[in-house]
Amino acid sequence: MRIIYFDIDSLRPDHMGCYGYERNTTPHIDRIAAEGVRFNGCYTASSPCVPSRASFISGRFGINHGALTHWGPGCDFDYPDGDGHSRTVPFFTRYLREAGYKTVTFSSFGDRHHAWWYFAGWNEVHTHSLKEGNEDAHEVNAAVIPWIKAHAHEENFFLHIQYWDPHTMYTYPKEYADQWKDKPAKAFPDAATIEKHQADRFPRSAALLHTASRVPETMPERIRNREDFVRLINGYDGGISYMDRCIGEIVETLREMGIEDEVCFVISADHGESFGEHGIYMEHANASESVHHIPLIVRVPGVTKPGTVVDGLMYNVDVIATITDLVGLPVPDGWDGRSFLPALRGEDWPGRDHLVMDHALYACQRAVRDRKWYYIRTYHEGLYRYDPVALYDMENDPYQTKNVAEEHPEVVREMDHRLMNWLHEHSGKPGGKTDPLQKVIETGPFKYVTVSAWVKRLRDEGYHEDAEALAAKYLPETLESAYGLA
Repeated sequence: MRIIYFDIDSLRPDHMGCYGYERNTTPHIDRIAAEGVRFNGCYTASSPCVPSRASFISGRFGINHGALTHWGPGCDFDYPDGDGHSRTVPFFTRYLREAGYKTVTFSSFGDRHHAWWYFAGWNEVHTHSLKEGNEDAHEVNAAVIPWIKAHAHEENFFLHIQYWDPHTMYTYPKEYADQWKDKPAKAFPDAATIEKHQADRFPRSAALLHTASRVPETMPERIRNREDFVRLINGYDGGISYMDRCIGEIVETLREMGIEDEVCFVISADHGESFGEHGIYMEHANASESVHHIPLIVRVPGVTKPGTVVDGLMYNVDVIATITDLVGLPVPDGWDGRSFLPALRGEDWPGRDHLVMDHALYACQRAVRDRKWYYIRTYHEGLYRYDPVALYDMENDPYQTKNVAEEHPEVVREMDHRLMNWLHEHSGKPGGKTDPLQKVIETGPFKYVTVSAWVKRLRDEGYHEDAEALAAKYLPETLESAYGLA
């Protein structure tokens, strides 16, 4: 088999045509989706970038691979059996390679995040740019297309291609954002919600949208009203559109080489992005629906049926297990993923009963998702404001605007029970390590850095009415010292 995995940073499914988006952002991806299977219930087990791709490379949840944040305590990737060559818990890339697949990646992810474990097991690693994720899709294609032309007729390769364009700072050609100027944007958040968000003073809030000194012309300086919001969405959709055009170039190259119909395509993302949910804009800062829900499209010649749609719940680690199963390898016992190959064949497949997910970069949270409810427990709010326990009715409140935990205590108990069972299951494994989430809470750099801590400090110094505004003034310095962000 020839497998191409398109790994698109920060891509929300509800901004793609094949998922019902009204803007024509993804015509090339939509065509692939029409020829294969679109999955509606795929979620990243851990967010953001580092924990998600650690799951991609290892087949494990963050609680088991250890890299649950981007740096410092809680970011130590756990090499199974001490050396990374475990037969029970192999690296995904090593496992495919040992089975005779050429494994190739075009990605600057490992360089950007100093995630050196990412480079393990590949036959070829192409860090084609020193921009560390700030390259545009055409720069990726400039490296990938010559490789495809040179190797297209080889058998059994797994080619991983990463695009960053939907991730800020939206540096593609400006006309890709301008194409949406006269097109309506989604209704959420409405003007009243944006007005309410003006009181927030945390990173990527409406009033504190940027921590960088330079703001690209594709983005507003802050979100004061719907006009600013639409401009921000135009920028995000412009990045998606530009990336999609470059996927079209890849497909056209395969067509020219005569192998388009012989290639298996997998299209997904590391995580999504918030655009007004929980008062956060253009950031992946929590364990919410907008961050953890990711697209998944799979087309396998001779296996998938055109136009298939699957609704069952699954993790990104299930995708890795399914690719493994697809090429005829047994799914390793030490992986957390389960194969959904029957769903690709059009057979009955119910999906998982519920999912448990976590985030430990900007806040420390775990979430439980089933078909109706989304439960979030916050262990440390970081620089944000979250209720300690939150429950959302996803059938009636898809943007998670109203916490209904007090109205449904029986659901909260059940979701918390699921969370505790999951935690006991994974903490009690032989050779189990300290929960990386607890490492972040106990020793992480943001332990002493919260919005409320800044406000309290300023009020203790005699500032009262201006305390929150002054806290926002100092937040960029706080971000730099606590998170390494500039």
